[in-house]
Amino acid sequence: MGTPSPLRFEAAVTRPLSVVFQDGDRWEGHDYTVEVVTARLGLDGFDVVVDFRDLEAALDRSLAPLQGRLLSDLGLAGPLALAHRLVAELAPCVPTPARLQEVALTDGTGRRLAVRA
Repeated sequence: MGTPSPLRFEAAVTRPLSVVFQDGDRWEGHDYTVEVVTARLGLDGFDVVVDFRDLEAALDRSLAPLQGRLLSDLGLAGPLALAHRLVAELAPCVPTPARLQEVALTDGTGRRLAVRA
């Protein structure tokens, strides 16, 4: 029997985000919980996937210019474009061998939109 492969671990951080977007002729404001999930095989020397403080700081930097803004003013067509933008911004912030797994937006009614990296 061979050597067992290392276990895969995930770690996530969340932050609130309020944005406005246009859906046809109507304007919609949404309060989201943004969840960023990272993953790696095994853990580092401190038994973690990534340093949560670093991941939270990167997420805070990405969300700050979006807070309370109209998505179309930022060149974003809606929540899906927002999630893709966050994936693109945050993926380089996750140190290898960990990687960005997904970014998810969950609204106040529990509807969840997730983009896998």
